[in-house]
Order: sequence, then structure tokens, then C-alpha cells
Amino acid sequence: MSVEPAVEMRGIEKSFNGVAVLTGVDFELRRGEVHALAGGNGAGKSTLMKILQGVHSLDAGEIRIDGRPVSLASIHDARAAGIGMVFQEFSLVPTLTVAQNVFLGREPHGRGGLLDDRAAVARTREIFAEMEVDLDPRAELASLGTAYWQLTEIAKALAQEATVLIMDEPTAALAKHETDALFGLVGRLRARGLSIIYISHRMDEIHRISDRITVLRDGMRVVTAPLSELTSEQIIEHIVGRRLEGAMQWHERRADRSGAPLLEARNLRAGSRVRDVSFQLYPGEIVGLAGLMGSGRTELTRCLFGVDRVDGGELLVRGKPVQFRGPRSAIATKIALIPEDRRAQGLVLDHSVRDNLLLPQLAGMRRGPLLDDRAGAAIAGGLIDKLRIKLASDTRPVRLLSGGNQQKVVIAKWLGTDPDVLIMDEPTAGVDIGTKTEIIDMIRALADEGKGVLVISSEMTELLAVSDRILVLRHGSVDRELDRADIPDEETLQLAVQGVAP
Repeated sequence: MSVEPAVEMRGIEKSFNGVAVLTGVDFELRRGEVHALAGGNGAGKSTLMKILQGVHSLDAGEIRIDGRPVSLASIHDARAAGIGMVFQEFSLVPTLTVAQNVFLGREPHGRGGLLDDRAAVARTREIFAEMEVDLDPRAELASLGTAYWQLTEIAKALAQEATVLIMDEPTAALAKHETDALFGLVGRLRARGLSIIYISHRMDEIHRISDRITVLRDGMRVVTAPLSELTSEQIIEHIVGRRLEGAMQWHERRADRSGAPLLEARNLRAGSRVRDVSFQLYPGEIVGLAGLMGSGRTELTRCLFGVDRVDGGELLVRGKPVQFRGPRSAIATKIALIPEDRRAQGLVLDHSVRDNLLLPQLAGMRRGPLLDDRAGAAIAGGLIDKLRIKLASDTRPVRLLSGGNQQKVVIAKWLGTDPDVLIMDEPTAGVDIGTKTEIIDMIRALADEGKGVLVISSEMTELLAVSDRILVLRHGSVDRELDRADIPDEETLQLAVQGVAP
């Protein structure tokens, strides 16, 4: 590695509406290095990187690229300085094709100045080949799952030929084999001299891929050190400011399966992804749902909540057949869904925290033609306290909250309806270890109250920590049903998901 850093950020300060987000932060990225950036939700990681990307201006401090002071007043300035970013919050246009998104704003032109879509498709195909990803560049983005959106974000950054690449939670929606392919790509990019800033909450990924780590907490730098000098436990302690004992350990539970299931699917079919799904979810039970990308996990949640039409089979709630004509029908039977993408599907970003929390309950808050604001404020305040949502005011837009607190708002919104069945699709995606522990403890508490919880997750560690049973979904149907006590380790579950376990 060169002694001269690729990026130096010294004494960085940033405030929003008088609230300090970054205070005197120093950060250094060496050439040819993968440098992990860690911290809890709201610690300032994304803000620091958005300053480097030219999205936010700094209030004080200095940035140097290859030893030269730079002023990054816009994304174009950062791009000209060789900096590309894979955003955690997608910066894509759903109605465009994959290739059009990859080259959005930098479209190749042919004769007469016309857009050359063929060249964009060819170059995008080359980039995906380097990433070892099989994805048609001509596919419309809206027709693809969240994981493919993430891969498109990565390809978009790589297409800019950046010398510094910021990757903000790039594996949040990826299956294990896709993550492995991404890490292989990162290794090749590092070998070519690319410098990479890797933001992640996953300790195993950080240790596997990174050379050094910087931890932020409450807008300040806590530590910078080689990964070889820190254990995962020490990193977590730096992140949360205290030691977490047994955060992801499984606690054996006993659910009563003698009565009728709260929710049951019999040979359920919906669209092309849900082909033949049968399962039962009993009161007080936590059932995990595992599967590779494309196995039909999210599509199953959508038809269970009435978003997508059921084409065949039978769905029963408390032993009685039901036919949902939409989410309202599901809500009326006390079913709630925490969706996979909180920003696009779970929140109205420009509305206040209070408005988001009260959305499912508006009908019951009417006082004549008006809403009872006093009752609404009391309900919202109770949910905020119950889930320990950190905010300055519940009247501020929910988009201003950190990712972890946004996720808590989505969960709290549906807990306010007091559901009997809670379907949670990737409930801890993009949240820090402290918030993740809180959510897992909350899932256990809900099941202890007699509720049934269906948890869909790409993280095997999370499924093993929280589930009583795990269903493995393959090609749109349940391939295996495993009792948690019969799964000795993460590797066994991973093999089952890949269809090679005995």
C-alpha cells in the first residue's frame, strides 16, 4: 500500500437544524485498502460519506484526495475526483432498464448525438460478468427484486471507473452466494489498486473483507485500528458503548401446537414465484423462512397480506378459510406485514413520525368528521416509548430518522393495531447490532404474548437466533421443515437453503 492516503478527512463537522451530527471526525483511506466504517444507526456514518460524495456540504474541516485539498460541492465534483458510492437508499429509476440506470446521466451517444442503448447494454453486461452476476441489462428495474436493485447500484458505481468506492450496506439484500461473488469482486478491485470504504453492521463481513476499521459513535470517531487487532466483541462494544452478552444466542421456547393454527397455507399458489406452499403458524410460535433470492419468500408475504392475488390453494386464519381482496381484508383478520423495503413500502417519508405511526388506525380515531389529535398524540407517544425510538420530535418528517429508528417506526405502526399474526420481511436489514438485538428481543416477547410471528431473513445467524422452526423455501414451495433444536450450526442451515443438506 502507498504511504500517501487516497482520502483524508480532517476535523469534519456537520449539523442539521442546529443538531450536531459529526463533531471533529478524522478519517483516512489508504490506496488499495478496504476500510470498514462502523457505528450504530445515527452515529454519522452515512453523513460522513455523503460529505465525501458531495451530497452534503461540510460545516468545518478539510478533505484531501491523493494529498490535494478538494472542495466537493456536488456529486459531479466527487465523481470528477474519482469517488463513487453505492447508496444504501437506492438512487434508481424503476421505470428504466437496468442498463439505463447504470448509465443514468452519463448515457453513451452514437451518431447524430442519439442515445446508444446498445452500447449501454453491452458495457453493463461486461460489468455484471465481472461481478459474476447473471442479470439481463435490458430488464425493467421495477420487475426485479430488491437484491437486483442493490446489484444495479453496485454496477452503476463501477461504471463510473472510480478510484475510491464507497459501499453502504451492499450485501443487505444479497443471498450468501451473491455476497461471496461480491466479495470476490471487491478482492479483484483492491488488487487493481481501488480503495474501498465498506459500511456494514455485519461483523463477519467486516472481518472477512476489511484491512482496517473506523468506528463512529454519537458523531465522533471512537477508534481506528487494523482488524487483526480487534475481535467482533470489541468492535460491538465500541459501537454501542457497552458490552452485549449473548446478543444472538438462541433461547429454546415451547409453543403449543395442539389447537388450530393462527395462520395456515395449503398448497398456496400465486403468480410465478409461489407455486405450492404449505405451512402452519401457531399461537406463541416464531417460524423462520429461509431461501435463496428468487425462491419466492417476499412474494409469499405479499399474498399472505392480500397484496397479490392467490391463484390457487387455500389460506386459513384460526382454522377458517379466508379470501383476501386486499391488505384491508388481512388487517381486519389481525394480520400485519413489516415489508422488505421500509422506505419504499413501509413509510411515507415526507410525513411526520406521528402521522406514519397512526396511519393504520385513522379510522378508529375519528371524532365526527375530524380526527382526535389529542388521542393520536397519546397513541404515538406510547409507541415511541415502547420501542425506544430516538427522535427530536414526533412532528418531524420520518425521513430525517436513522435507518434503525425508521425500522422501529414501521414495526411500531403495525404493533399499534395489536395483530395476532406478524409477518416480518427482513426486519433487521440495515440496522446496527444494538437495534437488531432490540428487535429480536421484541419478536420473542410478542410470541410470548401468544402472537404468531413469521420471520423472513437472509441472515442465517438471525434466523437461528430467533426461530422455533425454520421453513426452507425453494422454487416456490417449502422444500424442508426443520426444528431449530435439530440445526447444530449455521453451515447446516446454509446447506439446506442451497438444497445440498442430507
